Amino acid sequence: MKTLYPLLLAACLLLGPGGPLRAQDRGGAPLPPPPGAPTQAARIELDLDPSTSEAHVQALPADSSVVVLLGRPNRPGGRETLFAFQQYDRDLRLRTEQAVEVPDEFSFVRICAEPRIVYALFGSTRVPGRFLVAAYDARGGQALTQVFETKTARDVLDLKAMDGHLFATVTLNDGQHLTALLLDVATGRLQFLASVYEQLPTQLSFVADAATGRAEYVLTQTNGRKSRLQLKQLTGRGQLVSSEYVQAESDRSLITAQLSPPQDTSTRLLTGTYSLRDPGYAQGLFATDLSAAAVGQSALRFYDFRRLKHFFDYLNPAHLARLERRNERIDAKAQEPQRWRYRLLLHELLPQADGGYVLVAEVYAPHYRSSAYTGSRYYGSGYGGYGRSLPGYAGLPLDLPLGMNSAYGNPRDADGYQTSHVVVCGFDRAGALLWDNTYVLNDVHRRDLEETVRLQSLPDGRLALAYLRDDQLHYKLVDRDATGPNDLAVPLFTPPTGSPYKILDSEPDELLPWFGTRFVASGYQRVRRPGAPDRDVFFLNAVAF
Repeated sequence: MKTLYPLLLAACLLLGPGGPLRAQDRGGAPLPPPPGAPTQAARIELDLDPSTSEAHVQALPADSSVVVLLGRPNRPGGRETLFAFQQYDRDLRLRTEQAVEVPDEFSFVRICAEPRIVYALFGSTRVPGRFLVAAYDARGGQALTQVFETKTARDVLDLKAMDGHLFATVTLNDGQHLTALLLDVATGRLQFLASVYEQLPTQLSFVADAATGRAEYVLTQTNGRKSRLQLKQLTGRGQLVSSEYVQAESDRSLITAQLSPPQDTSTRLLTGTYSLRDPGYAQGLFATDLSAAAVGQSALRFYDFRRLKHFFDYLNPAHLARLERRNERIDAKAQEPQRWRYRLLLHELLPQADGGYVLVAEVYAPHYRSSAYTGSRYYGSGYGGYGRSLPGYAGLPLDLPLGMNSAYGNPRDADGYQTSHVVVCGFDRAGALLWDNTYVLNDVHRRDLEETVRLQSLPDGRLALAYLRDDQLHYKLVDRDATGPNDLAVPLFTPPTGSPYKILDSEPDELLPWFGTRFVASGYQRVRRPGAPDRDVFFLNAVAF
């Protein structure tokens, strides 16, 4: 591993005692950091060419380390890729490196972990349904691989680890169904979970806990007009323990939901989104306690987006005023409520010190581009040249057909998803909404439907929400329902004024919650050096609030 001017890096990252990196104004003087700005006390750089190498990061909060799966060419210009797990300590010092043999037919799919073991899943490019799992023991430093022949599985949608097993949500070769696989990494045995088998399109979430030996799935079932949820509880070995339905008795449909973690045996909070008539769009949030103690007592609680204090903070004042006047007319005439057309991506519920839970949900919509777009040198996608297609309401369409012409005659193709804002809600153990807040994002686009924002709980009860875009870390500190700024940001490492080095391109890849109040940020940067060729690096930054 080679690093670029390590002593200079250390000096730049410690601008004063624990000081965060500071932006420069036009005159070159450092601007003061925003209130509560995070510090970046550690950084490493790896010489990796993004066109020939790959790096996948997994944080391990249990031992305050981070593991990077590196794939590098065997020789310059060669097609064979050599993989290795590198483990770094809390100060991003290399602790161990362990090579792992991955045949050339396999390409990386997903990475996940349980407290001390990291699992990387690869898919065969030659044989459909063939997968390889590489497991790395972060305590002992050993690695092993196991090949699984599923024959009928196609795409892996989600992956979680529990007690040496992998629960994989997969689509089947028929392109019509979704199911789950249980992979025993030590023995190589695989099992299709027959109790999890649904027709597409459906939505699925699940939680798993090794201490209780339980995995719980939440599946959406719909007939096209109304939808309900089915909850299935399985043992750690995949046996079905119980199954139950949750549905609304009114004209509401339950779209998707998250369950509280199984290790909390005193409550079983289910919270998610519901719709009116059209099960494709959310009208608001619902919550209920499904624990045995609440049977016969706890009912579904519904919260229309309009009833949330901060949900519409993303609108400009004029737009918000028009919306409020429209709703006042609806109330005065006792008409049907305003129909919203939102889609929400739900994060797993986050336990709180007071016994309640926080739900974080990202509001997203399809994103469209013109055919003239050219993408990033790193990933083939970027931000330049994109138009906006924020979520609408009052019946405004979201799903434009592919290739549909805009009003100006330009062809527009869906190329991913755009997140407009993030809803943060606090619930008590019974599902009562205690507070809500919103984080308005800055034009965030992703090719795949995946979490954009990451969060950590702070010791004073606040939540730090953050995401990466270009060369900056954007964040918001949420203090229950208190209003706060949405435009706070600090740069990822850039050379100080007067340095002969210059960052030409920055393509952040991932921001992960780590341990305590820390995140780990990673991605690629291109560095210009006087009198030498430009240098591509993959970086890891420790970010602490």
